[in-house]
Amino acid sequence: MQYENVNEKTGGRRTIRGACPHDCPDTCALVVTVEDGRAVKVAGAEDHPTTNGFLCTKVNRYLERTYSPQRVLFPMKRVGEKGKGIFERISWDEALDTIATKFAEIAADDPQAIQPYSYAGTMGLVQGESMDRRFFHKLGASLLDRTICATAGAAGYKVTIGASVGADPERFNDARLILIWGSNTLTSNVHLWPRILEAKRKGAKIIAIDPYLSLTAEKCDQHIAPLPGTDGALALAMMNVIISEGLVDRDYVERYTLGFELLRERVLDYPPSRVAAMTGLGEDVIVTLAREYASTMPSVIRLNYGMQRHFGGGMAVRTVACLPALTGAWRDPAGGILLSTSGTFGINTAALQRPDLIWNNPRTVNMSAIGDALLGSHRSVRYETVDGRSRIIEELTPLSPPIRALYVYNSNPVAVAPDSGKVIEGFKREDLFTVVHEIFQTDTADYADILLPATTQLEQTDIHKAYGHLYLLYNNRAIDPIGEAKPNSEVFRLLAERMGFDDPCFRESDEDIARSAISGDHPHLQGISFDELKERGWVRLNLPQTFAPFAEGNFYTPSGKCEFFSETLAHQGADPLPAYIPPKESVASAPELAAKYPLAIISPPAHNFLNSSFANLPSFIHAEKEPRLDIHPEDAADREIRDGDRVRIFNDRGAFTARAKVTENARPGVVVALSVWWKKLTSDGTNANDVTSQRLTDLGSAATFYDALVEVDRI
Repeated sequence: MQYENVNEKTGGRRTIRGACPHDCPDTCALVVTVEDGRAVKVAGAEDHPTTNGFLCTKVNRYLERTYSPQRVLFPMKRVGEKGKGIFERISWDEALDTIATKFAEIAADDPQAIQPYSYAGTMGLVQGESMDRRFFHKLGASLLDRTICATAGAAGYKVTIGASVGADPERFNDARLILIWGSNTLTSNVHLWPRILEAKRKGAKIIAIDPYLSLTAEKCDQHIAPLPGTDGALALAMMNVIISEGLVDRDYVERYTLGFELLRERVLDYPPSRVAAMTGLGEDVIVTLAREYASTMPSVIRLNYGMQRHFGGGMAVRTVACLPALTGAWRDPAGGILLSTSGTFGINTAALQRPDLIWNNPRTVNMSAIGDALLGSHRSVRYETVDGRSRIIEELTPLSPPIRALYVYNSNPVAVAPDSGKVIEGFKREDLFTVVHEIFQTDTADYADILLPATTQLEQTDIHKAYGHLYLLYNNRAIDPIGEAKPNSEVFRLLAERMGFDDPCFRESDEDIARSAISGDHPHLQGISFDELKERGWVRLNLPQTFAPFAEGNFYTPSGKCEFFSETLAHQGADPLPAYIPPKESVASAPELAAKYPLAIISPPAHNFLNSSFANLPSFIHAEKEPRLDIHPEDAADREIRDGDRVRIFNDRGAFTARAKVTENARPGVVVALSVWWKKLTSDGTNANDVTSQRLTDLGSAATFYDALVEVDRI
């Protein structure tokens, strides 16, 4: 097949190969149609096996984002009070000189007082994790622990499987049983859904495990709704049944796992009769699920990050990840478990980020506790062993030096970070110099001292891996930047020049950086031509078409086996075996708190938003209408709340308001606030993160968004 050489045509009508930059497993291949320099259509590539010619509801309207009249088009400086969002236009020279002068002044005292803050506003390797990292490494700034989404699950999975490698999504259609665990596939992984439907047409059973009856759960054969944060207990009870009833694949366990006998002893503590009370499920539901899972082959689990956003989230993912090895589900290409494919790619991260530029052993600040950090405290978790038992210790210690400068890009922490009250208090500090590089004037941008205009994906060059399929993608720039917008890479080049950084890496082009990303000797990258990738837009990794990564063991763990017992965890002082670590805030674990705030709250993504991306555009606001709280009829009746009432949701950290939807989609004892709304676009300037906590997870030190208790009152 021939692909258009995007460098040949410069006028008239042309199509350009690109990639979706957003935080979604699907990482779609795009085809952008340009007429006389203006993008007129963005479509999914029909030849890409995952994208398959269609896009999600958000990216399908990407031109509304690119050509929105809300775009920040010029550099600006603050002229009003922090948080009011009042700016005046300045030149790029003035903006860059101001930033460089301020950074140099602070760095002369201690460069660790300068803090970068970014996440997945773009998932591109060039615009998301290359020149920016080089700049801050050379500067000596504090490092950022990027934990807000996935690190708990990644850590738990890694100590069990060894790397973020799992079942091939393209084989899901051959499975006979699919567990969709902690994932709303139709909202956050829509291109997997056709393969799940094909499996269903061929006779597979589809089960959703989720505290909330999501769009996806509605369409499954069965919905199992455990209480938030109890997934680990459910998995242990399943193992109890599988082992006690002799449903284990003994051959696979003996050849390819480590620690089975210890696991057998551990799960004796989790009989279904006990776990039923923990999870709020019927004992028969647990037993039937375990039997079906162990006796139906091939079986595959689509595990997602929703179920790891509580205090014991890392261990919960680890525990679920043990199941396929116990039953031998890994033997089949359509079996096993999929959390992420990102570890399959073998990207040359060192060439991208250049950690060798670090010269001062800087501290690391956790982004999930940015509120505490801006107010002078460092939040962390660690393990210690007392009387032979592992304990998790949460610590809050002084942060020295204090953060004096903050550079925010690819993120909107005022809207998305937990415990918003403290985040805003920190951003309001008059002695904090804040730079925000953004496409729109977000909640966070309103607190900037310098606001810089950023490009959208159509205006920049990038290379992408995925975490929901096995294809590299290249994003060719389709149009010139609008206004005076610049991509991240270019801004950091210009800042590096002003700071006097003369290392050759700061002069590399975006294409040079993209080449370096796949320059390593990883076997999955062998034979991949950069020029073909750039022209075609996507290339499959060097893997067999029938990819069953652990059919014969060869896990990426130190032992090469699926580790039911983990020496890595033992050395950390953590429990080396799968265990149940309950939420910090639940009726069972915190009865005194629950007496004041008896309802658990979760805040999964709204269908038309992607975190806070797209949440400012009229089409998507019109679709979502207003902030909503789903509440079960029993809980609503207890509070005299009727469908459509305005309600206040609150705890000791803060409060937000929403429109009540009385529905059995929320299970009793749990309320659901589909998120994330920009604060400035709500009626009272709040959102669900006003009640979430900065507490960190057991493994991976990630955010605990779904570990919170609230009360709800009718307004």
